[in-house]
Amino acid sequence: MKDGFLRVGAATPKLRVADIDFNAEQIISCVNNADKDCALLVFPELCVTGCTCGDLFRQDAFIDKAWAALYQIAEETSSSNTVFIIGLPAFMEGKLVNLAVVLHEGTILGCNVKLTLNEAESRYFSPYETSGSFYDEYFDEEIPFGQPLYFCENDLFSFAVIFDEDLHAPISDDVDAALAGCHIIATLSSRPYIVGMEQKTAQLLSASSRKLHAAYIFANAGVGESTTDLVFAGMDMIYENGKELARSKAFSSEAVYSDIDLKFLYAERTRDDAWRTDFANSTVDADIDFVSFEMDLNEDLSLIRKVPKNPFIPEDSKEISSRCEQILNLQAMALVTRMNHIGSKKVILGLSGGLDSTLAFLVSARAFDIMGLPKSDIHAITMPCFGTTSRTKNNSIELAKAYGARIDEISIKDSVTQHFKDIGHDLDNHNVAFENAQARERTQLLMDLGNDEGALVVGTGDLSELALGWATYNGDHMSMYAVNSSVPKTLIRHIVAYEAERVKESQPALSEVLLDILATPVSPELLPPTEDGTISQKTEDLVGPYELHDFFLYYFVRLGFAPSKIYRLAKIAFAGEYDDATIYKWEETFLRRFITQQFKRSCMPDGPKVGSVDLSPRGDLRMPSDAAYKVWLEELKTVLE
Repeated sequence: MKDGFLRVGAATPKLRVADIDFNAEQIISCVNNADKDCALLVFPELCVTGCTCGDLFRQDAFIDKAWAALYQIAEETSSSNTVFIIGLPAFMEGKLVNLAVVLHEGTILGCNVKLTLNEAESRYFSPYETSGSFYDEYFDEEIPFGQPLYFCENDLFSFAVIFDEDLHAPISDDVDAALAGCHIIATLSSRPYIVGMEQKTAQLLSASSRKLHAAYIFANAGVGESTTDLVFAGMDMIYENGKELARSKAFSSEAVYSDIDLKFLYAERTRDDAWRTDFANSTVDADIDFVSFEMDLNEDLSLIRKVPKNPFIPEDSKEISSRCEQILNLQAMALVTRMNHIGSKKVILGLSGGLDSTLAFLVSARAFDIMGLPKSDIHAITMPCFGTTSRTKNNSIELAKAYGARIDEISIKDSVTQHFKDIGHDLDNHNVAFENAQARERTQLLMDLGNDEGALVVGTGDLSELALGWATYNGDHMSMYAVNSSVPKTLIRHIVAYEAERVKESQPALSEVLLDILATPVSPELLPPTEDGTISQKTEDLVGPYELHDFFLYYFVRLGFAPSKIYRLAKIAFAGEYDDATIYKWEETFLRRFITQQFKRSCMPDGPKVGSVDLSPRGDLRMPSDAAYKVWLEELKTVLE
């Protein structure tokens, strides 16, 4: 189980109502032809007989035949390494019960009894509320049965078996299973297809898996069931922590597979304060024993799950606009609150023509709209120096004018040149002092103007820059309020693009400016431009692509994944875009910079948290400034072995 990944599946095989031999053969074929790396495969409820057998369930010969088919299924799948779960009726101590039977390598691991019965089922089946075991002559062993009954291969690969009605019940068994330590909830269903059923089931699985930080494998009865009164469509689904990983087509007999990340689920539970409290206060019987089993798990599993390369961006394109609007409003309201608190009616910010300062300006403009203040009291300053290009300067001027803000151009060349004379620095020496002096001069200018005008200095630095420490200490690193401090660079691009689209019809010239800002290479513009006047200093050439760093940041900080696992995921996410050596190089850079640059984050200014990752020392990240990075670089090196 390298990195905690486990392949699971849900299957709805072909079925004939009451044709037990045919159904058994279909199940056997499905198991023996399953994905070779599938560790857990779930079938629908009563799949051995069909769920629409009606009063045939009252026939002793029919029930006996179903149990005999169980022996056949166990025997003919004994060479399969997959644990699988099937549904069938059975007699238990004089009661007819609805069972979910867990099998592995020709033996029964346990039998879960359905407790929550609908009106139709209660005509035939009885709940069985005690747990125990029974001796079976065929297997010559005691077999656990009842409810609850939980199974585990190891601490991560642990699962419970429930039925669809249990999932829909007000007090559902999946909650107890999760609190007992199960990371996977195998759900057998025989729910008929009606309009809206698919959406309702998906919503329930999404909400339940997110709430419990669990994976759900849902297998439903499908084509072949009787349509005398109802229609069945299958629609098997796999969910993980609120996210759909796989779904079969309606009215098809097929199996779906995906890789669930059990370490991710474990990490989510350990980071969720509410979860830890509920787990500590759980009334679940601590004496419940898990049914243990052993199996061979592929350590070199080639993942089939999709890994999005932009974890900060919604995968559904329809959600992106909504997310951008929410973030802009959140940032703006945070700025409004701060301004009201200190009694400020003005803001001042450096407007460079780059992405970060553009977003800070857009947030300021929205805040002024909320407060009903004139945008002429937004004082934007463009401060050209040795590396400023006409493209970025002109874009900053046009942007400010489009919103009716005050824009001033104040060159800092003379003041920085004088400063170099004062400290004896050669103007031709383009070292770190040459760069940082410009950033600090700009910050000093903004702070002094802010004091002079009674204005709040709005910071422009973003989350990605804070993660890398790509900011001048006490330069662009500092402000009076940092509105972008928890917005990563990849997300800023989408927000600016969203704003460009939003104003496209009403202000086409403004939209063009925003689009040109998006097309401009990310640069601090601290080194002189090229001979043709274009930007010579490109940030992503120096520290690496921001889309890679934002990927590393999410999995390293948000989930605490090991560097080797992050590298593995990055190779999948960026396949065809970056080769392995490039990914390794920039992940190594990220780890080294992230650990060593904490001192800049330790004294960062206030700013609003907008997402699940925040680096504020007063918020989500408590970390010493003098920590060593050796542990993480050595762990990353294991991928080269």
